[in-house]
Amino acid sequence: MEERRKLIIIVDDDMTNLVVAKNNLTAKYDVFTVPSGEKLFSLLEKVTPDLILLDVNMPIMNGYEVITVLKKNEKTANIPVIFLTAKSDGKSELEGLSLGAIDYITKPFSPPLLFKRIEVHLLVEAQKQELERMNNDLLERVATKTRSVMELQNALLHTMAELVEYRDDITGGHIARTQGYLTVMLEAMQEKGLYKKEVLNWDTNLVLQSAQLHDVGKIAIKDVILLKPGKLSPEEFEQVKAHTIFGEKIIDKIKESTSEWEFLEYAKTFISTHHEKWDGSGYPLGLKGTAIPLLGRVMAIVDVYDALISERPYKKPFSHSQAVETIKDSSGTHFDPALVALFIEYEKEFERVGTE
Repeated sequence: MEERRKLIIIVDDDMTNLVVAKNNLTAKYDVFTVPSGEKLFSLLEKVTPDLILLDVNMPIMNGYEVITVLKKNEKTANIPVIFLTAKSDGKSELEGLSLGAIDYITKPFSPPLLFKRIEVHLLVEAQKQELERMNNDLLERVATKTRSVMELQNALLHTMAELVEYRDDITGGHIARTQGYLTVMLEAMQEKGLYKKEVLNWDTNLVLQSAQLHDVGKIAIKDVILLKPGKLSPEEFEQVKAHTIFGEKIIDKIKESTSEWEFLEYAKTFISTHHEKWDGSGYPLGLKGTAIPLLGRVMAIVDVYDALISERPYKKPFSHSQAVETIKDSSGTHFDPALVALFIEYEKEFERVGTE
């Protein structure tokens, strides 16, 4: 395949310079000549050159003014510009280079030197573009690989959470619904600015992913207790309560083999605190009020709402309105009052998620 000829635009108010430069370059390059900056801008609306040779001393609009306009326009900002000038002082060269020119060629120029300087700069530009293409390609490959790893990670997390859920087939779909309710609460908190400083520090995607593991400790609870068709004895309930401790130990074990601690810390917070109560009567630590991490306080409402509307061996499912009233009545005892108020404001969204 024949390589495309490079296109060069020469801008100079001196016709002799235009003719000489064009005659020396047309053997290898496609060349357009224009006598002013205004004509250049008109031409650039139709073509995009690989290089511009720009005279500095022109009437109406000099080369410095032309390059300033070029660099401000996204379409022309990356076109390489070489200044042609009769001036050979360092101050003039520094000014031109500071405005974005890649080189200076002094007039009257030597045709072989002009040709060689252009050749070198076009080669550098081609290498730069190739490097940029390779870098973009590498970034895309990394992004693709990262997406694949994330998809695998999410699949493993979801499977792990479902293994726990399947042991208690009464609560089928709990994990998916929990993520849906949690999404409603997080978006509502952001919209209303509730606990703004804390929420802004969260990685929402990691929070939602880690929420799948909030009951992972149940994997250590015996089936005879987990699937008991009736009310648990005090001793059995103590064993169920221990699922928060088991869950923490699972996360700590995983931490030994990975550096992805942010995700695991979110998961550990959900696991260890979603059964704590605002009045301090919850478990496992009996934390009270804002001593309970915010993630745990949010998950407490989410988890209880789903438990209320779900069927259990010892109860029929509550209606949505009954569940809302129960949570409302537990404001200030079981739940954070500010979060209950938010839940009530967005309770229709909970109903929608619960019936999907």
